[in-house]
Amino acid sequence: MFRPMRRFRQQLSPETCLDILRQEMRGVLAVRGDDDYPYALPLDYVYDDETGHLFFHCAKEGHKLDAIRRYNKVSFCVYDAGHRRAGEWALNIRSVIVFGRMREVDAGEETLRRVRQLGLKYAPDAAYVQREIEQTASRVLCLELIPEHITGKIVNES
Repeated sequence: MFRPMRRFRQQLSPETCLDILRQEMRGVLAVRGDDDYPYALPLDYVYDDETGHLFFHCAKEGHKLDAIRRYNKVSFCVYDAGHRRAGEWALNIRSVIVFGRMREVDAGEETLRRVRQLGLKYAPDAAYVQREIEQTASRVLCLELIPEHITGKIVNES
């Protein structure tokens, strides 16, 4: 169902892909938007080792949710800041693309747990995260990306 990587020598191992998903802070979610136009937007996320799924938070309405509710197949691309090898000008960038299906997380305790998990990734002050949750929980929806295929590669931009 998913194409093999054409430039297979650049392919990252599954373990490296997961490390990138654990470490990086943001990625770009692509959905099928209005009139079937691609709609891609940057999002914060958290990778959950227990489930192997990615979680996001958002408002309870909007273009992204409308698109996901119509068609739940999505892709999510994450890439690192890159590095230069000694004596080279070009960046070497590692990227991971997750293909899968997005679903809304059940409201209630599961949403609170995922919002807390997300908050602690970005603001490791638990008291601050708890205050934010208390103030905004009623307006938050969590999304869960269930991977069907994960692939990654390293690209030299020269």
